Amino acid sequence: MSSDAIAVQTAGVSADRTWLQTLHEWVTTVDHKRLGVLYVFYALIFLVIGGIEATIIRIQLMRAHNDFVSPQVFNRMFTLHGTTMIFFVIMPFMFGFANYLVPLMIGARDMAFPRLNAFSFWLTALGGTLLYFSIVGGSGLYGAGSAPDVGWWAYAPLTSRAFSPGHSADYWTIAVLVSGFGSIGTAVNLVATVLSMRCPGMKLSRMPLFAWLTLVMSGLVLISISPLSAAQIMLLVDRYLGGHFFDTQAGGSATLWMHFFWIFGHPEVYILVIPAFAFASEIIPVFSRKPIFGYPVMVGATVSIGFVSISVWAHHMFTIGMTSYSNSFFVLTTMIIAVPTGIKIFNWLGTMWGGKLQFKTPMLFCIGFLFQFLIAGLTGIMLGAAPFNWQLSGSYFVVAHFHYMIVGAILFCIFGAIYYWYPKITGRMLNESLGKLHFWLFVIGFHLTFDVMHVPGILGMPRRIYTYEPGRGWDTLNMIITIGAFIQGIAILLFLANLVFSYFGGSKAGNDPWDGWTLEWSVSSPPPVYNFASIPAVASRRPLWDLKHPEDPDTHYD
Repeated sequence: MSSDAIAVQTAGVSADRTWLQTLHEWVTTVDHKRLGVLYVFYALIFLVIGGIEATIIRIQLMRAHNDFVSPQVFNRMFTLHGTTMIFFVIMPFMFGFANYLVPLMIGARDMAFPRLNAFSFWLTALGGTLLYFSIVGGSGLYGAGSAPDVGWWAYAPLTSRAFSPGHSADYWTIAVLVSGFGSIGTAVNLVATVLSMRCPGMKLSRMPLFAWLTLVMSGLVLISISPLSAAQIMLLVDRYLGGHFFDTQAGGSATLWMHFFWIFGHPEVYILVIPAFAFASEIIPVFSRKPIFGYPVMVGATVSIGFVSISVWAHHMFTIGMTSYSNSFFVLTTMIIAVPTGIKIFNWLGTMWGGKLQFKTPMLFCIGFLFQFLIAGLTGIMLGAAPFNWQLSGSYFVVAHFHYMIVGAILFCIFGAIYYWYPKITGRMLNESLGKLHFWLFVIGFHLTFDVMHVPGILGMPRRIYTYEPGRGWDTLNMIITIGAFIQGIAILLFLANLVFSYFGGSKAGNDPWDGWTLEWSVSSPPPVYNFASIPAVASRRPLWDLKHPEDPDTHYD
């Protein structure tokens, strides 16, 4: 063999070794920043998958008597879409940003328990893998055969052996159970980090709102995921050990499952939306060039939401035959939680009022969030009134309300957060023109889909429906809804292209491209492994801003 051939072969082996070493470093990492990136990357993959499933659902419903997919496939897509978006898209996004940013914001070098942090991520990753393995597992040795078709809420008796005799429901159950353990581990870690690893001078009253809201979100995870995990174990006992927790024919209670699920399910809404509040609370002040309006009130409102959200779960259950006393209690708590939630909107508007607004892409997504979150809150109040709920529960009005919260509020803030912190994570700026095109396309698609979706709900279109008869007034509306879904899909493809192209060819960001004031902007982009060469000491809520702008009249804002 010639010397040139040996050199080429050696270079190939060296390149392979470098690639394998890099992969090994990422797989075995305990660095909170890399784990945060893994969470976000994982969520982006499942965002694409969940979006494809939503598109299949919308194509099936775009006209009456459509047969794009079979009823069985429709039910599987419906189940996978809901489970994926809640457990394997939105939650990993929130945990990813919390992992990456909380230690940097509070002046720590890592999370309190780095190995637990890595273990928790891989549990979450295993959960998503188990869910989708049910599709390809086959009916032989592993026995899955097909995806689960029990809905993301898995109401009894759909999960019984009689209705789901194979193993697809088991994959759903174990996937949610395993990812729940991962969520609990991450929540424990975040609580410990925020409470015990703040840098000198960072009192609770000086913590960034992102850290405060992450602390409340983590507490809710500990309270609400545990009942869901208990219910999943009870379901496995029913299916394999002869238990009858949810088997009504053997003396069990299907309503018991509903209580367990919604004791998790409604706090889960706030587990997802409180981090969105955190993103908005960091982005809006920076692009308003003003401190957050009413910092103590914002913290108090968030803590209040955390407490009250635990007591509102049965407003999902007004139609099951609860007593008038129960209905009245849950109507009351639903109305009460609107108060601290509404306070937050005034905090953000007060921050923007009189500010020097900069309409960069992160700010645009937060402004969209403010408007859409208000609408979601108002329709939530409507559904919180028991008589109105009796009329529209189980209709597409509820689907529209839910997606107004998940997409219009939470996903908009996630996009804003990615545009805002992408320069810190990668050292590159995202393309602003593509970002604004992504925003406007997504706004148009969102409102075409979910504004219009309220109308067939009011006209009586049931949710979880596979097809429908023509002539009911739903045909044109469903066509418009599906067109909106395609526009949203195009917007997300533009967003993904922006992420990739900017990573390789975007302009260099520098350490502080937005002129921010929290500690993550004081280090290089991307940050070093150790975060801070020396642990910082702070004297106000805006340590970096105070250092850069000693002439500011609001300096040392505390």
